[in-house]
Amino acid sequence: MVLFQLASAPVLAGIFYLYIRDRYEKEPWRMVAAGTVYGWISAFLTYGAGTLLEGLLPHEETPFYTAFFSAALIEEGVKFLLMLGLILPNRQFNEPFDGIVYAVFLSLGFAWVENLVYVVHPVMGGYGTALSRAVLSVPGHGLFGVQMGYYLGRRKFGGGRWQRWAAFMVPFALHGAYDYFLLRPERFWDIPFWGLEVFLWILGLRRMRELLERSPFRPTG
Repeated sequence: MVLFQLASAPVLAGIFYLYIRDRYEKEPWRMVAAGTVYGWISAFLTYGAGTLLEGLLPHEETPFYTAFFSAALIEEGVKFLLMLGLILPNRQFNEPFDGIVYAVFLSLGFAWVENLVYVVHPVMGGYGTALSRAVLSVPGHGLFGVQMGYYLGRRKFGGGRWQRWAAFMVPFALHGAYDYFLLRPERFWDIPFWGLEVFLWILGLRRMRELLERSPFRPTG
């Protein structure tokens, strides 16, 4: 039970933080829940797609292949497709910042399932795993979601068609680089990893602030 709580705590903290940041026109709780459930579904679909890919294309798990194909391509691809299914028929998607809200809820739903699998695992899991994933993996998924939601929010409210493609390509590239730096055994790769970590936080917070300022519900005067 304690490990379950430790695996869930950073995800719930991220959901609560983003709900607070959505200050001008908050999403209904049912849509918050829907985004999270879509994230759960994406985790199971990712597992199935990864298993299918391994069967169809036998390969050697190098750091590059694992980071960009086994992880980033499948995970971000599945999340992107489910994100489109979540937002396209959604009338509550009525301001640019909502793109970030839904993408992060979906990403954190994915991270919730993934975190539970790792943290409660009898061999890989434990308190150390819970701590490291709370600091790195869960925020990482949330920050990739910020990028996906940013471009989808811009696309819906007057942006060019290229932004829909950027909504997949940017998180894919960032996710792949993030995992690649982590998987490299040489200590040298710690430097670009932590540089990317700082960059993701700075960029993510700027993206959120920018779309909040674009809200049509923002008070003026």
